[in-house]
Amino acid sequence: MIPAYGGFEHCDPEYLVQREGFRFHALELVAGGEGTVRLNGTQHPLRAGSLFHYDHSTRLEIRTDPTRPMAKYFLCLTGARARTRLRAAGLRPGEFLQLPMFIEVQRLWDEVIREGGHHRRTAGRLCAALTEVLLLKIEELASLSVSPGWAAEESFLRCKDLIEAKITSLGTLTDITRATGVSPTRLSRLFRRYQGLSPYQFLLHRKMALAAELLMNPATLVKVAAAQVGFTDPYHFSRCFKQLHGVSPKGFQQSLKHL
Repeated sequence: MIPAYGGFEHCDPEYLVQREGFRFHALELVAGGEGTVRLNGTQHPLRAGSLFHYDHSTRLEIRTDPTRPMAKYFLCLTGARARTRLRAAGLRPGEFLQLPMFIEVQRLWDEVIREGGHHRRTAGRLCAALTEVLLLKIEELASLSVSPGWAAEESFLRCKDLIEAKITSLGTLTDITRATGVSPTRLSRLFRRYQGLSPYQFLLHRKMALAAELLMNPATLVKVAAAQVGFTDPYHFSRCFKQLHGVSPKGFQQSLKHL
């Protein structure tokens, strides 16, 4: 089983795919937005966590909701083992699944894409091994029932990942709620429950962790590190850094010289 190609795409509002007789064994995972997929005449609603599989035997139509365009992953497999391996994972052509905790699958998918983009000598083998892990994780999650508890944790993980992805452009709780699409009250409840911090405190901790990584380079100026993590005021940045790390940015850099 060999990953032929894969990736991540943001759908245009008019996105429409109609396909029959596709040459690869394909998997798609919706990470955000809404739409529909029609597999051999049966229509399914698409939302975050929706996974479907199609191949040469599948009549396929994918549409996005133009008011909430989808963001989704795709992976195309080839090789003699592909069909057998997918069946072993519980995936048959034309089949649709709604995965709980899909962010665990999303992270593995990101790894496949990242390794495939390196074009190194070992990239093919690494992607094949990661695809095996990806299918094992899908098999595991497909056996779990979707419950309110799963939904809450899944919502938290989705919001956490969105904050991580947009960390430098977020500065306030309002920014966070706008980026995640979750109300301040619900967002605070989720983060207190699963992280033990408020959403803003989590954002600040992640900014300061990233800043510490940048400042490990002795050539990095404090004002440059501040700007790169989204602070326009270097003095405010220094106060926040010292509050969380117990040392000023300059003091942090100086301490590294003695290591």
